[in-house]
Amino acid sequence: MNKNEAIYIEELKKLIEKIEYGSITITIHNNEITQIDATEKKRFDKPKNNN
Repeated sequence: MNKNEAIYIEELKKLIEKIEYGSITITIHNNEITQIDATEKKRFDKPKNNN
């Protein structure tokens, strides 16, 4: 494993631990990771109607 691969793996680990709901997208160009995007979703429960 080269230095860049170790950096990518560590970054992915951090994102996986941080995101409760969401997605991680890895962009590859010429067989190399060029970008990692993380989208986190927040979920809110709908308030109950107590009438």
